[in-house]
Amino acid sequence: MTTLGAVCIPQVPPERLREVARAADDAGLEELWLWEDCFWGGGVSTASAVLAWTARLRVGIGVLPVPLRNVALTAMEAATLHRLFPGRVIVGVGHGVQDWMGQVGVRAGSPLTLLREHLAALHGLLGGERLTVHGRYVHLDDVGLGWPLASAPAVFSAAAGPRTLRLSGELADGTVLDSVTTQGELAAARELIDEGRAAAGRTDPHSLVVYRPAAGSDAAAVAEAVRSWTMAGVDTLVLHPTPDNPDPVGFVRFAAEQVRPLLGP
Repeated sequence: MTTLGAVCIPQVPPERLREVARAADDAGLEELWLWEDCFWGGGVSTASAVLAWTARLRVGIGVLPVPLRNVALTAMEAATLHRLFPGRVIVGVGHGVQDWMGQVGVRAGSPLTLLREHLAALHGLLGGERLTVHGRYVHLDDVGLGWPLASAPAVFSAAAGPRTLRLSGELADGTVLDSVTTQGELAAARELIDEGRAAAGRTDPHSLVVYRPAAGSDAAAVAEAVRSWTMAGVDTLVLHPTPDNPDPVGFVRFAAEQVRPLLGP
């Protein structure tokens, strides 16, 4: 069965986040996902607040744009969240929206190279390694986490184009696909991810997370759409609101209380 999640979009005022988080937790929502769009709320700060305010809700960060962060900082933040809230955190990274990265002066000449170097180093640091790396973008000199983890957590990567999808299969543990992805494109994406996994000799699980808009208030129609994506191979389906769903509390309750029961056990 596909895991059902919902998004609290970054345009929701930070002072409303606690209300949304508690509603999601109380309603039994499996996962609440947070976007880090420039220039709204920070993904790590909002995720840590949601986790602290809730008891069982899993929180996904989908995703952190790597040009904004040194990989050591990404690893420090991710490790802290995993130690504070074990089993409740999903961290994803991506190369970011290039126009936004340009606005803050961190647009990379090769976003794919930056993402490759960041993913590789992030995996190593979260896996307890001490790293010395001198890449095109990532530079580390004998760096290791002061508070390492007992085991390396999963790291997800946003991907869309063929090269990024292959890279995600090679270096990430799951792939986040945006809401414009069609079911036909999903099959092609999985093939490209599997090519990357095969090239890296990986046989471990690789999860697919897909965002889908939930228009209107017809729970039966939304549930049917979720089932179709499940059949297509999605592991986590994350609903995000459309303009006719302006209430973030009502939206997470709709997903948990009206859509989820229609999906069965």
